[in-house]
Amino acid sequence: MPIGPAEKRATQQKATKQSPNERQKVKIFLQPHQKMPPTTKEYVKESQYGFVYGVSGPVVTAEKMSGAAMYELVRVGHSELVGEIIRLEDDYATIQVYEETSSVTIGDPVLRTGQPLSVELGPGIMGSIFDGIQRPLHDIAQMTKSIYIPKGVNVKALNRSKKWEFLPRKDLRVGDHVTGGDIIGVVHETALVKHKIMVEPKACGTVKFLAPMGQYTVEDIILEVEFAGHTQKHSMMQIWPVRNPRPSAEKLAANYPLLCGQRVLDALFPCVQGGTTAIPGRTN
Repeated sequence: MPIGPAEKRATQQKATKQSPNERQKVKIFLQPHQKMPPTTKEYVKESQYGFVYGVSGPVVTAEKMSGAAMYELVRVGHSELVGEIIRLEDDYATIQVYEETSSVTIGDPVLRTGQPLSVELGPGIMGSIFDGIQRPLHDIAQMTKSIYIPKGVNVKALNRSKKWEFLPRKDLRVGDHVTGGDIIGVVHETALVKHKIMVEPKACGTVKFLAPMGQYTVEDIILEVEFAGHTQKHSMMQIWPVRNPRPSAEKLAANYPLLCGQRVLDALFPCVQGGTTAIPGRTN
């Protein structure tokens, strides 16, 4: 609520008799409209963040968001909670926050990333357990030593330091032409899962470099492709927007059952290979 002129003068007179630290607190109190940038993102431009205008549960309204895009990834509040823009109207944006918003208040910064909400695809995804926005629960538990996920925790979905044995295609050579979806090699992610490394969907060109067989991280360059005079470098990891379907030539029918060997599951909870299964409850 705005402060009236009389209350403001009384507070200013009281502030003159206080210490410098107390005066600073009074100054902030006198200017509730003052907007503060994110504490951990001091290098960003002023045009890259807006401010919280209203909070209603997981839905946050932000102002000064002109230039933002639908479904853009944003960081809400000083804890930098993960959110996604779901509505734009004039200078305001409605944001769906995927974390607890109890600490968010009016005037908190809203950092625009300029990128859509995306997931990381690559070796290591099959051996991990993630939450709904692809945060690795095991890594978070090791980092926080807690069974709860703290607000604003930022952990990479795929392990950046772990190395994987990359086996390139034997018939692929420098000078060959590749396009999106072509398999360039494989990684044996587990004893049962053979992870096929493919060219990114929108990439194409002539192979200028193909990494030999060896140990690589998901960020190491394993392929260089040249097209129209421009060279593109590719690793084993792809970052893909969650709302964009992956391109495919056709959808395969789910005709083969997934049998686990437990009769109570195979009989009462049948599922098929390539299907989606949700198992409610908890594990010890």
